[in-house]
Amino acid sequence: MGEARLLLVTDPRPDLADRVRAAVRGGVDAVQLRDKHASREDLLRLAEELREVCEGAGALFTVNDDVELARLSRAHGVHLGQEDGPLAGAREALGPDAVVGRSVGSAEEAVEAVREGADYLGVGTIYATPTKPEEEADGPALLGEVADLGLVVPWFAIGGITLETAREAAAAGAYGFAVVRAVLDADDPASAARELRSILDASSRP
Repeated sequence: MGEARLLLVTDPRPDLADRVRAAVRGGVDAVQLRDKHASREDLLRLAEELREVCEGAGALFTVNDDVELARLSRAHGVHLGQEDGPLAGAREALGPDAVVGRSVGSAEEAVEAVREGADYLGVGTIYATPTKPEEEADGPALLGEVADLGLVVPWFAIGGITLETAREAAAAGAYGFAVVRAVLDADDPASAARELRSILDASSRP
């Protein structure tokens, strides 16, 4: 995952590839494909297209939850939730150079994920979000708890990160942001990405 700090998580929309292309131009340095409803054929086609977009911009491309799709599309890695099985199984399927991320909702889960070999973490749901309406928000205090761990892997505040909440999240200690609508719903995704990057760059934690 390197020095990535701005992760774009996708949602289904017809102009997704164009918006991702603009986002990586604006400073998104990692993209995660998340689509729970598309057919396997459509997902594979989209994954391959987004991988090419990311590789052309020097950004990382991962797939949410689906190790087999990551393998078939030659994604750079996969992101797994708490219920998605051991990281070692994903790494065995994708190879030793694959990037494997884990969702965590507490400092304890963060420590365990790093111990298990996670290359990066998604931390939260920090704020309430329509993307996952069933999830109770953890609040920005969780970011400070995770920041105090001094983790050796990148980690991203996720859940309701917008241009309005990003400064509070950064001040609370977020290493990076994982965003959906803040970039994809913007009239100018590149400009939205640049603004989020500027907030991160101005924060006290590198």
